[in-house]
Amino acid sequence: MWTPSRDRLGRPYFLSIADQVAHAVSTGVLKSGEQLPPQRQLAYKLGVSLPTVSRAYEELVRRGLASGETGRGTFIKTASASPEAITPFMPERTPGLVDLSILKPVSDAVHLEKMKSALALLSENLPPSAIFGSRPSAMFARHRAIGIEWLKLCGVETDARTVHLTNGGTPALTVAFMAVCQPGMTIATEATGLHVMLPLASYLGLKVHGVDIDENGIIPDALEHACQLGVIRALFMLPNALAPTAFIMNEERRLAIVDIARKYDLQIIEDDALGPLLEERPVTFHELAPERTIYITSFTKPVMSGLRTGYLVAPERLLPAVENRQIVTTWTATPLIAEIAARWVEDGTSFELVEWQRGALRRRHEIVQEALKERSFMSSPGSLHCWLPLGDRFPEEEFVSHARKQGVALARGSLFAISENRAAVRVSLGSSTEEELRRGLSVITNLLESEPEPFLY
Repeated sequence: MWTPSRDRLGRPYFLSIADQVAHAVSTGVLKSGEQLPPQRQLAYKLGVSLPTVSRAYEELVRRGLASGETGRGTFIKTASASPEAITPFMPERTPGLVDLSILKPVSDAVHLEKMKSALALLSENLPPSAIFGSRPSAMFARHRAIGIEWLKLCGVETDARTVHLTNGGTPALTVAFMAVCQPGMTIATEATGLHVMLPLASYLGLKVHGVDIDENGIIPDALEHACQLGVIRALFMLPNALAPTAFIMNEERRLAIVDIARKYDLQIIEDDALGPLLEERPVTFHELAPERTIYITSFTKPVMSGLRTGYLVAPERLLPAVENRQIVTTWTATPLIAEIAARWVEDGTSFELVEWQRGALRRRHEIVQEALKERSFMSSPGSLHCWLPLGDRFPEEEFVSHARKQGVALARGSLFAISENRAAVRVSLGSSTEEELRRGLSVITNLLESEPEPFLY
């Protein structure tokens, strides 16, 4: 029976165990149907506690790589793993289903018409570089200069030389992680955070340390304690209403975190995907600590979900590393999409659509407030979702399954667990019509008011 290696264990131990199993599955060492060691036996062999192994096995179940069978043990499950087990959204649109699982902005006819007009104009005066260009530094000089104006709305004052165009948030994160960390290094992040964080770090050979959070984001004392325990190279954060719990970190907290970052020489990666969508924006980490902050934003969430392009701003000393990592991963941003974004910044279309999105989200938040007024939930003005804790009374998996059976798709809170898992669901506000949102919230409130039931079929 295959077991993880004690010599390869790193902190946190439960994630290290889970990552070793995941690697064994991806390389074919472990195959579907094979049994993992009994938890108590593995805990003794690795010299860790039984709860640590239990958490590791729970993490494997969360990733869709294992299943537990009462009285028999835990078995590898790869061939039949559902996409829903590893992603917080529905992979395909299902007729009749109210999809509140995927995080996206509100979309309407106005977005389709704007894109049709942009494509028509582009066909009349298409710049040759959008078709024939292949050198990013030369091809996007004009786009970088235009991007400076957009970044000012995000609270970022910078030089065009520090701006890189990307194909959106996740490609930018990949470049940022690779630019500041070598394989084996550790990145700290929110204990409940980005759902792609663990797999992305795993693919890059990085370790992840989840730091405790409160209603204001990462707790400074918890971050400093983590720095004292081991070598943390970088700190990745979602400080502006994008994290699952939808908090907006205040300036006092940001200043405290910057002090710790400077004390322990942490590189900061700031994901601000909502950009100017937030009307009351705290000061950015880029402004507080420009010498150590990589700032990321995009057009996908504040403007239009199909406009998959954005900006990465890096300190000058990291520019060669950022450029090289982008070349070996995505080479460059997609020129046609980048050209549309630049033109929309120039002619004001992007700002017009941001204002439209703000109004649409205000109405959605009013609908949520009315439906969940007697429930404890978390959201922020401008957020694209709300976070609904379930407490100990409602098993998360069964709650989501019952909602799905009644025609409503929700994102399970466990999919965002980095180092802790609190039963909750994330409810997207922009992925459906207002009427669908009301219907979905009605199903949610009815489930909350009923007695918990096991999901039998």
